[in-house]
Amino acid sequence: MPYFDAASSAPLHPVARQALLAALDEGWADPARLYREGRRARLLLDAAREAAAETVGCRPDELVFTPSGTRALHDGIAGALAGRRRAGRHLIVSAVEHSAVLHAAATHEAGGGTVTEVGVDRAGRVAPDAYVTALREAPEPTALACLQSANHEVGTVQPVAETAEVCAEAGVPLLVDAAQSLGWGPVDGNWSLMTASAHKWGGPSGVGLLVVRKGVRFSPQGPADERESGRSPGFENLPAVVAAAASLRAVRAGADAEAERLRGLVDRIRARVPELVPDVEVVGDPERRLPHLVTFSCLYVDGETLLHELDRAEFSVSSGSSCTSSTLTPSHVLRAMGVLSEGNIRVSLPLGTPAAEVDRFLELLPGVVREVRGRLGAPEPARPAAREPAAETAVETAGPELVVDSLGKRCPIPVIELAKVIGEVPVGGVVTVLSDDEAARLDIPAWCAMRDQEYEGERPAERGVAYRVRRRT
Repeated sequence: MPYFDAASSAPLHPVARQALLAALDEGWADPARLYREGRRARLLLDAAREAAAETVGCRPDELVFTPSGTRALHDGIAGALAGRRRAGRHLIVSAVEHSAVLHAAATHEAGGGTVTEVGVDRAGRVAPDAYVTALREAPEPTALACLQSANHEVGTVQPVAETAEVCAEAGVPLLVDAAQSLGWGPVDGNWSLMTASAHKWGGPSGVGLLVVRKGVRFSPQGPADERESGRSPGFENLPAVVAAAASLRAVRAGADAEAERLRGLVDRIRARVPELVPDVEVVGDPERRLPHLVTFSCLYVDGETLLHELDRAEFSVSSGSSCTSSTLTPSHVLRAMGVLSEGNIRVSLPLGTPAAEVDRFLELLPGVVREVRGRLGAPEPARPAAREPAAETAVETAGPELVVDSLGKRCPIPVIELAKVIGEVPVGGVVTVLSDDEAARLDIPAWCAMRDQEYEGERPAERGVAYRVRRRT
């Protein structure tokens, strides 16, 4: 069964498996003890730290192992903010950071700190100048800035080196979340802190990395602990740590060649999907991106149903659609980019993915999308909207304006109902869609852009939100 969700968790690398099994035999003792078994465990831990540090590009005493990448982010942000509390309590993050960063920012704000969220363009990329503005306009001195090396949902690579220089000139440390990119290469630039997660590059789950450069003020939070320089309390999972370091080195050894091969497969997906499936938006930067990841969104498609159908066809993919979330809110990344969220599919190819599996995915996808659209009663793609609204669509005529009541209906129904009735008003007329689905805030403007209709904005309604669309064609 083709597994196309390496961005969530990569399959265990063969080197990781071998190292894990060997370390289970040799590294079970407490590395803090002085007897023979403890010394042997300490040698394994030190060797793993040195190997990881060499691959990252830092000193061994700057790197500690944590129980997860999320833990590394939380501890790194909290420690850096605490270490620089005399400098200020302001935190800068990008709007497309991993949710762990945004949760840490919310906790900081709830504790009395201030936060600036830097926006991105439609490709999901921040501008270094945006960090200049955020630093200059901060309500108080900035203690820390955060920026991911590459986005986990759309693959866009961020300008870390440029942003690090901006922050360094202002005397502010930059924390880089390198979870998605570290397996592909080092993170360039004068960054101050870095985090990563082993299961993203084919290491075992339950191992994260936290790097704090020498000279960065850092105060670990929580009860004191003698392990991992006091920055990550608790007994180290030594076999997993050894496997994580060994697999990182192995993955990076072949990263250039595999990146070139997978980039070719992803280029094929980026080019062929819009040709094979009508009404698709491929999102993310087309050039400055991770080599193995591509994301696209399909109009008139229920994302959860699409995932289930692809799973039934033995393809494992991921999605940022609101329909796949228990909160029924769209991905914060897609929301920040202002792109279509419905029917969103993320394909992230693991190492060694055969080209034949990509070809089979491209053969299968059009039929799956067509079937899901048919179940939802979506209009025919690339044809004029139907002249008669669906029976279940409540429509009120108000001169040249129609009001479509989509309250209580989830994505992509509000957009489907809009598409069905737009032909009921003359050119220049208005359709107002009433919706209480958060995804409509993204998907209706995105539909207008794809259909060359004029989006006039939104206003609060008695229930939900009223979205106004003026017919242009």
